Amino acid sequence: MHAANPLPAAPSDAPPAWGRVRGSRRIADKLLKGGAVAATGISVVVLFWILGMLVYQGGSSLSLAVFTQATPGPGSEGGGLANAILGSFVLTFLGIAVATPIGVLAGTYLAEYGRGSKLAALIGFLNDILLSAPSILIGLFVYTLVVQPMGAYSGWAGAVALAIIALPVIVRTTDDMLGLVPGTLREAGVALGAPTSMVTQRVTWRAAQAGIVTGILLALARIAGETAPLLFTALNNNAWFNANLIGGIPNLPVTIFQFASAPYENWRQLAWAGALIITAAILLFSTIARYALGRDNAR
Repeated sequence: MHAANPLPAAPSDAPPAWGRVRGSRRIADKLLKGGAVAATGISVVVLFWILGMLVYQGGSSLSLAVFTQATPGPGSEGGGLANAILGSFVLTFLGIAVATPIGVLAGTYLAEYGRGSKLAALIGFLNDILLSAPSILIGLFVYTLVVQPMGAYSGWAGAVALAIIALPVIVRTTDDMLGLVPGTLREAGVALGAPTSMVTQRVTWRAAQAGIVTGILLALARIAGETAPLLFTALNNNAWFNANLIGGIPNLPVTIFQFASAPYENWRQLAWAGALIITAAILLFSTIARYALGRDNAR
């Protein structure tokens, strides 16, 4: 049998592929690349400008008193942000503690039990709407739902508002991460006689645990700096809060908002320090989340 004739080689004098592209398209390609590079450069410059100003102003305002003393009253000297930092920690912890189990279970239902059903599609659609809802609307909703019936601002209302904001992030991330788990792992668990609930707990959750934790950390970073919902729920004060969390709860976002617009130089310096602290915390959470997600993808 005769061997198949190889494909004819391209003539040596044939122009390269790029050379056959029309000049107008080459110009459009270069313009698009140039515009993309310019936009990237502008965004990077603005980002480092903001971060540089924040580090300069906030770093010069940091001191031991910021972490050990309560926020000062109007016109007084000294003071710190210790009560606001602690209040933000409590509100954020309560919010993420409420949102995590609900979000993980809802995301598990969408990925494992309701896939392809109309109810799951409706839940996913509503979750996407909630994911993009303005936080101030969530604050107004919780104000009507919790604050008005209780007759007082409270940390509980603030925690509910933060939980509602964190919930769609955890649901979406859990759904996406579980969707990446190969179906063969589930089939192997079922073949061994394990029920669906056991397969979910011992196989799919373990396979996607890094991604689920990443979603929780991203939600934590999202709610750590929220101001608008806390204005309608937890409000703020300059003292240490009660253990029952009833009344205005000191917190960093609202403190920064109030102090930055105040006519007192001491308050403005504390606002810069608080902004640096909360930015560093969000950056830490985001870095940990990306590192965990990167390790999960590498495996």
